Amino acid sequence: MNGTSEEQDAEDNSTGTMMRSQKSSSDLDGLAALVTGAGRGLGAEIAGALAQRGAKVYALSRSANELDGVVRKIHDAGGQASALVCDVTDVDAFAAVVDRMDRLDVLVNNAGTNFPTEFVDVTLEQLDTMLMLNVRSMFTVAQTCARKMIASSTDRAAIINMSSQMGHVGAIRRSVYCMTKHAIEGLTKAMALELAAYRICVNTVAPTFVETPMTKSFFEDARFHSWVMERLPMGRLLQAEDVAAAVCYLASPAAAMVTGTSLRIDGGWTAQ
Repeated sequence: MNGTSEEQDAEDNSTGTMMRSQKSSSDLDGLAALVTGAGRGLGAEIAGALAQRGAKVYALSRSANELDGVVRKIHDAGGQASALVCDVTDVDAFAAVVDRMDRLDVLVNNAGTNFPTEFVDVTLEQLDTMLMLNVRSMFTVAQTCARKMIASSTDRAAIINMSSQMGHVGAIRRSVYCMTKHAIEGLTKAMALELAAYRICVNTVAPTFVETPMTKSFFEDARFHSWVMERLPMGRLLQAEDVAAAVCYLASPAAAMVTGTSLRIDGGWTAQ
C-alpha cells in the first residue's frame, strides 16, 4: 500500500522540525547585512544577532567610537563585522559606502530619532530633524540599497524598515514621531509591490517601548512609566533581543514569502 501512516507523517514532520532547529543558529550564513544606526541600542543588538546567525554584518553609524565597541563584541563572539562611519542623511556619502560593498542581501533600516513634545510646542527644528532622519533618509537609504541588491542578482534579499507601534496608532506628545512611522508603513507596502519582481522582501518591525539609550530617560518619569504599563496587556516592557529575533526572522529564508507587512512586537498595544 502506497503512502505513509499518520505516525510516519508525524515522525517526518518532527525530523524536519529538528533539522530546521539545528540550522536556525546559522541560517544567515553567507549573507551580507547592513544595519544603520548600529552604534548602540537596538541597532547594536540587531547587528550582534545577525552576526550570531552567520551573517557578515556591516555596522553603520556616525560615531566611530561606538561602532568600535559593537564590532569588537561581535568579533569576540566569533562573528564577522565591519564598521562603517557615515551619516545616513548624506545621500552621496552613503551611496559611496554601499557602492564599495561586494554584495548586499539584507538591509536593516534602523537609524531614527524622537523628540517627545506637545503638538503645539513642536519646533520647526524638531520637525525638520525627524522628517529628515525618520523619513527622507530611510527612503534614500532603502533606495540606494535596493539598487545594490538588484545589481547583486541575489536569489532573495530583504529590506527591514524599523517602524514602531506608533506607526499604527496615535499617542500624546508623539505627533511627529507617529507621522513619520505611519509614513514608513506606507512606504514599505509600496516598496514591497515594486521590488517583489526582484525577489526583495520588504517589511517593517514595529516594537512597543524598549529600554534603550533613547528611551531610558523617558522611563525615569514615573507618570510616563505608568502610562506605558497601563497600555501594555502583556504587562512588561519589550526586550531588545526580542526585536533582534524578529529582524533575524524577516532576514531569513523562513520569511521568503513575507512581504509588505508589519511585524508588531507590541505586547497587544495596538490590538486594543
